Amino acid sequence: MKYQYKFEKILTLKEREKDEALATYQKAVKRFENVAEELYQLLKKKEDLVEFQAAKLQTGFQVQEIRHYQRFIANLEISIKHYQELVINARTQMNWCEQQLQEKNIEMKKYEKMKEKDFERYQDLLKEIENKQADEISTRSYFHHTGN
Repeated sequence: MKYQYKFEKILTLKEREKDEALATYQKAVKRFENVAEELYQLLKKKEDLVEFQAAKLQTGFQVQEIRHYQRFIANLEISIKHYQELVINARTQMNWCEQQLQEKNIEMKKYEKMKEKDFERYQDLLKEIENKQADEISTRSYFHHTGN
């Protein structure tokens, strides 16, 4: 008698859903990391530019250059603001995907636990059948030796 789990197809489906949720989560994490890295680079560029401009102010430089750097910094601030929003959105998406992954994982584990319990019942049934067969064999053997 071969073991057959009655919800095997559902378990397989739940595993596939969990794997898909994991892949989606990993993509969301990667997107978050990329956007956060870009934001970091922009912030670093702005910091370096402000430091450079402060150093230049100490040594003196032309008004035209000051305006140029101020426009560049203003444009960087616009980009920074945009990337801050992208980071917030990417983090929200990543957290949502993580929650979905956790839910799919819980669902799959429920079906795995059901399968384990079902398999234990199956093994108990096999042991019971084996014990009945052993009893039957020993009873026949007993009657055969006693001459009945």
